[in-house]
Amino acid sequence: MIERLLPSYAACADTREAEAPPGSLYPEEARLVARSVDRRKQEFAAVRVCARRAMADLGLPPVPVLTGHRGMPLWPDGVIGSMTHCDGYRAAVLARTSRARAIGIDAEPNEPLPPDVHEIVSLPSERARMPGTDGTGVHWDRLLFSAKESVFKTWFPLTRTELDFTEADITFHHGPGPAAEGTFTAELLRTAPGMPASYEGRWLVAEGLAVTAIVLPADEGGATPL
Repeated sequence: MIERLLPSYAACADTREAEAPPGSLYPEEARLVARSVDRRKQEFAAVRVCARRAMADLGLPPVPVLTGHRGMPLWPDGVIGSMTHCDGYRAAVLARTSRARAIGIDAEPNEPLPPDVHEIVSLPSERARMPGTDGTGVHWDRLLFSAKESVFKTWFPLTRTELDFTEADITFHHGPGPAAEGTFTAELLRTAPGMPASYEGRWLVAEGLAVTAIVLPADEGGATPL
């Protein structure tokens, strides 16, 4: 499913399986979740199975995917990527740094956000633009949340600085017809050296999920990864 939002040079892998096969984690990965509840361990393992499938698609050997600051995945040299998991879905996307500077993906259940959460994560301008019931079945508030998660996952590895939900202004673009897919623009309301002023992303709502993705191509302005 996630591959519908990514360029052909990106290696994509996803699964609907809730549990990973036994022994899916490297010892150093298992130590990171040793004290976690079983559900967290399964999410952690299943999404790393996806990551190693994507590595194989790029012709890379499987390696552990450890975490850095703010849970950022640590990828092999020459590779960037992003991972996501929610109830019933896990996905990973990787690309070589010769093709992309950063990738951010996110998947959420296509369900309404709690009203108090919607107020916290959205700007008045976004709420004013948000479509009502339009026949697509899209819960736009949840899709907005997903898009902002993808923005953060694109921003953070390049800048190593925080980006608040209200520091990106999202505009969704929907083509003609009932298909629940399109593009979005994220205007960044704060700056970082060398970073573009906006991101362009794609979105899809299908099979009970709201999925978003952003790719910064290697030839597009952006900070050099630290």
